[in-house]
Amino acid sequence: MNEPQTLDEQRLRAVFCALSEQRVDYAVFGAVALGLHGLARATADLDLFVRADADNVERLKAALRTIFEDPSIDEISPEDLCGDYPAVRYQPPDGFGFDILTRLGEAFRYEDLSIEERDYDGVPVRVVTPRTLWRLKKDTARPVDRFDAEVLAERYGFREE
Repeated sequence: MNEPQTLDEQRLRAVFCALSEQRVDYAVFGAVALGLHGLARATADLDLFVRADADNVERLKAALRTIFEDPSIDEISPEDLCGDYPAVRYQPPDGFGFDILTRLGEAFRYEDLSIEERDYDGVPVRVVTPRTLWRLKKDTARPVDRFDAEVLAERYGFREE
């Protein structure tokens, strides 16, 4: 028996549909990626890596506009994401936020990610592989990320490279 979806689950599905329809080059990472790999953890945002390309950023903005009637989407700048400030936080009016990155410091760029496709309630979703997620999380300062990395290492048998 299918349980009814929460508002956040409905929103995630709508976002994933919009990203697919607009042909955005992206990959989910963070807690939502953990959930897509069967390791659920609560979160209040969706972490997205996107390809650092002005056309791709414009497709991302178009996807967000199909869901949110929010003029602040225009503040998501290709110049920022493709330049010196490769991360933005988008907070829609209803609360569930987005962290959007094109690179994570000097350690990871979109092109460095191993990505696979998962199904989310009938919608294809691009998500980093478990090993990539582990690599993204294992050396961070945040305790929750290190805990996530330990869970991934235990589940998949990952060891230091």
